[in-house]
Amino acid sequence: MSKTKESQFKHVEWSQSANIYEVNIRQFTPEGTFNAFKSHLPRLKKMGVDILWFMPIHPVGIKNRKGCMGSGYSVKDYYGVNPEFGTLQDFKTLVQEIHDMGMYVLIDWVANHTAWDNHWVSEHPEWFKKDQKGEIHSYVYHNGKELEYWDDVVGLDYKKPELWDAMINALSYWVKDVDIDGYRCDVAGLVPTEFWEKARAELDSIKPVFMLAEWASPELHNKAFDMTYDWGLYDAMSDIVKGKSSVSAIKEHIELSAVEYPEHAYRMAFTSNHDKNSWETCDAELYGPAFKAYSVLAATLSGMPLIYSGQESGLNKQLSFFAKDEIEWQEFQHDDFYQQLLALKKNNPVLWNGQYGARPEVLEETSESVFCFSREKEQNSVVVMINLSDSSQQFYSNKLLQEVKLKPFEYKITTFN
Repeated sequence: MSKTKESQFKHVEWSQSANIYEVNIRQFTPEGTFNAFKSHLPRLKKMGVDILWFMPIHPVGIKNRKGCMGSGYSVKDYYGVNPEFGTLQDFKTLVQEIHDMGMYVLIDWVANHTAWDNHWVSEHPEWFKKDQKGEIHSYVYHNGKELEYWDDVVGLDYKKPELWDAMINALSYWVKDVDIDGYRCDVAGLVPTEFWEKARAELDSIKPVFMLAEWASPELHNKAFDMTYDWGLYDAMSDIVKGKSSVSAIKEHIELSAVEYPEHAYRMAFTSNHDKNSWETCDAELYGPAFKAYSVLAATLSGMPLIYSGQESGLNKQLSFFAKDEIEWQEFQHDDFYQQLLALKKNNPVLWNGQYGARPEVLEETSESVFCFSREKEQNSVVVMINLSDSSQQFYSNKLLQEVKLKPFEYKITTFN
């Protein structure tokens, strides 16, 4: 793919310098409602948040439900709202308030599977995958390491063209009638890319949207999606903090990404998200005193940084996925830290997303313990040096022409305009 062709993918203007915040409505407040969440909007706006991604807001299936409350990713009705969260009007009002504050709204969309008691199962059984006996069955997913049995959902069969129309109609409804700004699409790679490309074109005909894929295939960036998950960066950071690899893993990831992905591809960089938090580990357990160092790396290296619900308050537990387990907000001790990071991104075009920013250049000061890089474009330059070790580091920087001393997990950010 040529560089000229790469840059032809035009993202909505408001996304070019944006960050994203994942909202877990169920756990966000004691009430777990849209109306209760509204009280946090001024704080999130002050922190510098641009895009609010809401985990699934639809009614949760009851048949074969997991846990006492079920998974939001077991969708009973694509046109409905989970009554635990409030009403459709409550959500419309919330979207309007978010827009009035200059922020944008994505909702989670589960196109690969539905709840067992979604009305499509009884009305259009031909739209669902069948076993050898011709019966609809619970979804089985191979994650690359093992089989996962998603007993609470059934898989949709995209060989049926009528399903494409029905799903696109449902997607269009939320853009047209509720005025959301796009979607985060669950397990996007399990659905045909051609479907997403058709859906994207039809949604853009209503209004320009922003599309995030929970997947990492480069082909999704051709026509369908603005952004994919940068799992590779997360894995590299996780391995380093666990002592499984050295800082060189980040350099290797950058080099590989530059080859595999077009310049216009936004990659979502994260230190956590709902899956990592609920199923693997929390920030306090994984990063400990290194939390800010890795957050700086994710926010400045490349791509769009994600903040997950509660991270700004030192999220120190794994939130339950199928039951009420509200966030302990404490004192919002990282609010100022995130505010500075997000402002840094906004105020320095080299840190912007995709073709609007600059690719990172790994500096010679990088060692087994310290990662140093710059991003430069026109008159703007940002130099980032991060000590990813638990011991003090000292070195001479040819980039800054000075001696640099960094305490354990300390970082130094220098900007030039």
